[in-house]
Amino acid sequence: MADNPRQPRLMTGAQMIVASLEKLGVDVVFGLPGGAIMPTYDPLMDSSRVRHILVRHEQGAGHAAEGYAVATGRVGVCMATSGPGATNLVTALYDAYLDSVPMMAITGQVGSSLIGTDGFQEADIRGITMPITKHNFLVTEAAKIPLALAEAHHIASTGRPGPVLVDIAKNAQQETAEFVWPKQYDLPGYKPTVRPHSRQIKEAATLIREATRPVLYIGGGVARANAAHELMRLVELTDIPVTTTLMARDVFPDSHPRALGMPGMHGSVAAVGALQRADLIIAVGTRFDDRVTGRLDTFAPLAKIIHADVDPAEIGKNRHADVPIVGDARQTLARLVESLSDKSMPDISAWNSQLDAMKQVYAPSWEEPPAGKMSPQWVISRIGELAPDDSVFVTGVGQHQMWASHFLPHTRPHTWLTSGGAGTMGYCVPAAMGAQVGRPDSTVWGIDGDGCFQMTNQELVTCALNGIPVKIAIINNNVLGMVRQWQNLFYDQRYSQTDLHSDTLPDFVKLAEALGCVAFRVTDKDKVDEVIEQANAITDRPVVVEFVVHKDAMVWPMVAAGTSNDEIKIAQGLAPDWGEYAEEEELSAPGSAVTATSEQKD
Repeated sequence: MADNPRQPRLMTGAQMIVASLEKLGVDVVFGLPGGAIMPTYDPLMDSSRVRHILVRHEQGAGHAAEGYAVATGRVGVCMATSGPGATNLVTALYDAYLDSVPMMAITGQVGSSLIGTDGFQEADIRGITMPITKHNFLVTEAAKIPLALAEAHHIASTGRPGPVLVDIAKNAQQETAEFVWPKQYDLPGYKPTVRPHSRQIKEAATLIREATRPVLYIGGGVARANAAHELMRLVELTDIPVTTTLMARDVFPDSHPRALGMPGMHGSVAAVGALQRADLIIAVGTRFDDRVTGRLDTFAPLAKIIHADVDPAEIGKNRHADVPIVGDARQTLARLVESLSDKSMPDISAWNSQLDAMKQVYAPSWEEPPAGKMSPQWVISRIGELAPDDSVFVTGVGQHQMWASHFLPHTRPHTWLTSGGAGTMGYCVPAAMGAQVGRPDSTVWGIDGDGCFQMTNQELVTCALNGIPVKIAIINNNVLGMVRQWQNLFYDQRYSQTDLHSDTLPDFVKLAEALGCVAFRVTDKDKVDEVIEQANAITDRPVVVEFVVHKDAMVWPMVAAGTSNDEIKIAQGLAPDWGEYAEEEELSAPGSAVTATSEQKD
């Protein structure tokens, strides 16, 4: 007799985990087995729909799940055992939490009878991760596994996305029960507001029509909401200039005439200046964090604020919002377009002309290095120029991250992956791996530093064994570059513990080859293009290219921590001449970012 498809089936809890992942449409899991999760790895071996990629370290599994999620817009999934396996996921969970990455982590836990006894490899991973996950579960009965995983996936991917952890006791994986897939979720209190309120949209539209110096301040929430198209429609309708934070560099093309680049500590002068001088800031999917605002009480002193975010906790947290809008970024932008489409818009051409001039005069650039040395900024720009049009760029954290933000081409959504809120060194290699798995037909370039690379490069073995052809550029300046830059500027050039001696150890070419990669070292500027082209042509294995660059290159512009954005420097001891852009009487008001002299006003 044929099985009744509606008849609940008896399964072990482990089988339920695999069946649940299949029902959720999960096609890949990054993980590493151990005792408490071993029961699940047995049926996972039989699944034809869920691919498992065996990483070399659980942190790599977490970052790979992040990379997959950001590159595809889907939930990334990772798996680990109890105790140290679970705690090794903490950094990736924290990173995903601060950057709103949809991720589901499944961990094994000791048997229920051992919980609370300090059993072997027991760790209270729920308690440990409670502050850095959107939600987490402890499951001690097999029958509750399908509901927990379904709810976790739903929570991770809705509202403000984020990581969710499901900790499953070993006995729950071994027990047998009926597999019942939930028809609905029981999530009291979890009802994220997606549709923005019409009254708030109307009030925002009124402010936009009244503004003469408006700026769009766009954050990673726009990327997570897949709202690039709606953003473009709003800009084309209103001609309002756009700043894109580090987490949103790929949602609005830098080639567009209204693009101002990245704001904040290492932002472009045009982006920082526009926010400081604006009379209206339309902030969407962003949180007014300190790296953007500088000293908060001096940030955008003349601006009214429209703040739209799907997470109501962010609105008003750091800066008062004159018009708060709670809702999904995509719907919010679409509703603004709808509300403004039949209205006359103010003429802001004079404002845009000022910003265009600022962009031209103070475009991010770099000083030429000493003779015989290579400029890291130039190397990164050449990678961007020679990479295929559909390339995905992933970075580590530090100077190379800021240079990549400024000098890579940012043209398409889901093609820029970086660690923003946490600033996690070691993010690049495993995140690039996850992005390549999620986008197998795209070229994935990781831009990494010699410090970051030495933290997680073991995942290149994972790439080599699984045919994941990521390309990693090591921007080797032999030092912890960003820390050295601060030591240069603020610690009297006392370079304590920042020399990595990467000119001698390790030999990155030998290391990469030992990890299963094709490897190159480039010290000659004339060889850069040739090697990049060679790397682009290799599609069957990972590639590592070490670029030996100038040690003392620095990231400019820069706003020193704790200072006002008005104090932005374009080089050491050199600030923009704000006065040449002050043409309007009200810009000389007290507290303005630009105070025009009487001669300039004449």
